[in-house]
Amino acid sequence: MSDNVVRLFKETIPAPEAPSVAPAAAVAAPAAETPSVPLWVRSARGVRTVATHERTKTACRAAARHGLYVVGGTRIVARRTWEGRTASRYERLLRAAEAAGNMEAAAEWEERGQRFRQERHRRRMDLLTAPMDAAKGIAAGAGIGAGGLLLLGIMLAVANKDWTDIGAPTMAVIELVRWIVLVITVTWGPLVTLGPWAAVLGLWAVGKHQQAAPQWALPANARSGAGEPITPSIVVLALRNLGIAPLRTAIKEMGDAGASMLGPIRIAGCGVEVDVTLPSGVSTNEVQNRRRKLAENLARHEHEVFITIPQAARTVRLWIADSGALDEPIGPSPLTTDQDLTANYKTGRAPWGQDLRGDAAALSLYQRHLLITGLSNQGKTAALRALALWLALDRTVEFRIADLKGAGDWAMFDGLATVLIQGPTDDHVIEATEMVESGVSEMERRLQAPPGTVFPPLVLLVDEAQVAFMCPVVDGEKRPYGGSKATSRYFMATRKIHNQGRAVNVTLWQGTQDPTDQNLPKLVREGAHTRASLALGTESQARMALGDKAVDGGAAPNLLRPGLDKGTLVVASDGIEIPAGQASITVRTHYIDTETAAQITARAKAMRDGVTTLHVIERDQERDPLQDIATVIGDAPRLFTQDVLQRLTGLSEDAYGKWTHADLKRVLDGTGAEPYKSDGRMVVGRERVARALTNRDTDGSTSAAR
Repeated sequence: MSDNVVRLFKETIPAPEAPSVAPAAAVAAPAAETPSVPLWVRSARGVRTVATHERTKTACRAAARHGLYVVGGTRIVARRTWEGRTASRYERLLRAAEAAGNMEAAAEWEERGQRFRQERHRRRMDLLTAPMDAAKGIAAGAGIGAGGLLLLGIMLAVANKDWTDIGAPTMAVIELVRWIVLVITVTWGPLVTLGPWAAVLGLWAVGKHQQAAPQWALPANARSGAGEPITPSIVVLALRNLGIAPLRTAIKEMGDAGASMLGPIRIAGCGVEVDVTLPSGVSTNEVQNRRRKLAENLARHEHEVFITIPQAARTVRLWIADSGALDEPIGPSPLTTDQDLTANYKTGRAPWGQDLRGDAAALSLYQRHLLITGLSNQGKTAALRALALWLALDRTVEFRIADLKGAGDWAMFDGLATVLIQGPTDDHVIEATEMVESGVSEMERRLQAPPGTVFPPLVLLVDEAQVAFMCPVVDGEKRPYGGSKATSRYFMATRKIHNQGRAVNVTLWQGTQDPTDQNLPKLVREGAHTRASLALGTESQARMALGDKAVDGGAAPNLLRPGLDKGTLVVASDGIEIPAGQASITVRTHYIDTETAAQITARAKAMRDGVTTLHVIERDQERDPLQDIATVIGDAPRLFTQDVLQRLTGLSEDAYGKWTHADLKRVLDGTGAEPYKSDGRMVVGRERVARALTNRDTDGSTSAAR
């Protein structure tokens, strides 16, 4: 055994010490001994610590990354050069078009490829004659140049009267050539030295721009993929990794690695849109059911990817938002920015918000019943109120509003709506029911009018309608106000308006929470022409809110984020422009706060002659018809007799629900306030009615309502 080995052995295993008797104090508190660690062990530990340190890993990743940028850049430049010099690009696109079944595009790419080959052949043939043409050109140029220099020298000699100037131009050219050669000789060395490094730097820049390095070598923010632009390869890779075996197998077997499945990637608002034609054996609902995984494969959140079903068979349409774009607010409503904006019930569209593409989303309200649902505190009332605020700018529209929440969200319609009920109690439900029933009476009167009669729009609006459906109160005839049976007064009134109201411009708007069969019966929700939903809890609620067709077509309000997607609606309606092949559209609505809403209604009130708002519908009370006529006329100088009858019905269905023009004339005859013609139509004047009230007998001789 060598001396070195013996020495190492002794250092590693120290010799045992001789036993000795320690003092009592030493025995009581023995001193801790530090074992001797060999130098090579300590060195190995130090090397391992340095090698595994995070800074060392980061430095190694950086070195590998920048080196691989050069390799990747070389590969990219080589591929670009190869495709630029050969017809491989046209061949690849031709195969993709054939795989997609697009024979027209395939023929076009084949023609382009053939044209490229012909032009390449012509260029190669020109190269064969290029040396001779160049030599001829140089010889001709040299002869012309020499002759020109000689002629210039003769002219210079004649001018200077010195024949030695004949060679001056030629010598000047020779001197110029000498200086050019000198400059090239001086700079050639540095150029040769720096040229390869410049080429490497260019390849590195190409590789860095394309992130041509493995994922493990990229920086953390680049590896995350957040905000990464959507490319065909990213979409195909995301689809391949969805966990659908037939889809993964089909992509692997495709000659173009799945590119033929994709349509063009189009810019669509704050994101992109692409149609994906699925291979045989893969259904569209399999992709829809994996929305979360698809979004994560695309480096997006679930709410940033929407999947819809267009008209083409076996096709899904993907809309992929820019990262974080949906969390940014949209602009203000045109109702707040355009002080001269007006509405037209028949031909206009309410500016409701923006779709996901960033385009304006406008809704037609003409003869369409409306239903908006959603969880509590998601912006349902604000979305419903935004439509009413726009329609209020049409002075021909009459509103009758029942707010069964009673929080003042509709208080700005006081003086604009003819009926405004606000409160959550059973008495308010009774009043709301009678308001809707008065709408039924008006509808039936209009249906019996002569053909061709034009009726002003009447909108019956019930917010928090689930309160009415869940009301347990019964009337004197044992008929419940709530419920979904044929005896339910509110249910039957809404059904009658849904059946025939739109034909005579009587429409019903309802807003409700958490749709179920109990608080929103099936027949009522299916009677709405426009159905919209904010965030919901379950798919079954989404089907109740929008219908099976919309949900099967990709509508998913249950996937909206409660609180975060406040004011975002999924709309199914023929009154809004929906992309071809889709059954619904997602709209981010404009938010109009209460103060701004009051300013808009002030503009709407200024457009009218004055509206008296009824806050309580009185029932089973002795009426004073003349006083009631004065009440419904309000501040208007005059009112059409038809409108007087309509407002009297809203004031008291029991007293005036069956009144005709003859009843109105009977009450006003002999009072000095008889109806008279104005612009060809019968009206009742406010001043005449006020004068009749002042002059009538104190014993109350005016006839009571029958």
